[in-house]
Amino acid sequence: MREAVEPYEHGWLAVGDGHELYWERCGTPGAKAVIVLHGGPGGGCSAGMRRVLDPARFDLVLFDQRGCGRSRPFAGEAVADLSANTTHHLVADIERLRRHLHVERWLVVGLSWGTTLALAYAEAFPEVVTEMVLVAVTTTTRREVEWITRGVGRLFPQDWELFRDGVPEAERDGDLCAAYSRLLHDPDPAIRDAAARRWCAWEDAHVRTDPDQPGYAAFEDPSFRLCFARLVTHYWANAAWLEDGALLEGVGSLAQIPAMLIHGRRDVSSLLDVPASLAARWPAAELVMVDEGHRGGPQMAAALETAAQRFAAS
Repeated sequence: MREAVEPYEHGWLAVGDGHELYWERCGTPGAKAVIVLHGGPGGGCSAGMRRVLDPARFDLVLFDQRGCGRSRPFAGEAVADLSANTTHHLVADIERLRRHLHVERWLVVGLSWGTTLALAYAEAFPEVVTEMVLVAVTTTTRREVEWITRGVGRLFPQDWELFRDGVPEAERDGDLCAAYSRLLHDPDPAIRDAAARRWCAWEDAHVRTDPDQPGYAAFEDPSFRLCFARLVTHYWANAAWLEDGALLEGVGSLAQIPAMLIHGRRDVSSLLDVPASLAARWPAAELVMVDEGHRGGPQMAAALETAAQRFAAS
């Protein structure tokens, strides 16, 4: 484990619609620039993300996406307007941040949901992307959302029944994301909190894979729970505002961009055929499979280190 890293620069960037993004730079000024896109949606950046790639060899840029972390306004407040919080807004935010920091081109790293965002950004601005590292790869299609809210329940039937039963009976055969999203914005704080607890308990159930693995500690924080659940349901109910299959169809624009797609064989949350399909259409991409789940472990860390060594000097 690398030693703790503190930012050498940080600030907030106004991006319109009343939003201000918290951003920070860590590592070595003047080294190869990297943008790291966190998961969730709504997970925010953590201190551990500052060490995703070697800070001695890279200049890492991190930011909290709209509504979460230290960005403002916070989606975990009693009332939250998410109308100006979509994938297209986030893509524009990343490019605005690049220009604000005077970065010419950068390596794009995406983690979980951040891989969907990384692909959307790179397909919109391929000329500023030098390489890509995608970990626990998703494209947030309706098929993937259906799997993660229903299909994978066959592996965790008791947990899934608790999750399903968190919405009114009349809505249990419909769009669970939309039903939860409505509850998470209910005027009654008790209803909001109950929905956030159920949603995050389901997240923990399928992401952990190993029952001995500790749960996600951040879910113990009520405001984080509400923020996270609101943003995930908001994005998933709308399939990330992307035409179904659009990211796979658009990967041709990335054909010459070197990439490593790192995915766990034991990842039951994110379907392995997603990175496999991307790699099949992406000549410069390598699919690396590890025997771990969605949260990864030593093998995933080693694969990231290999990517760092490969791309540091390119």
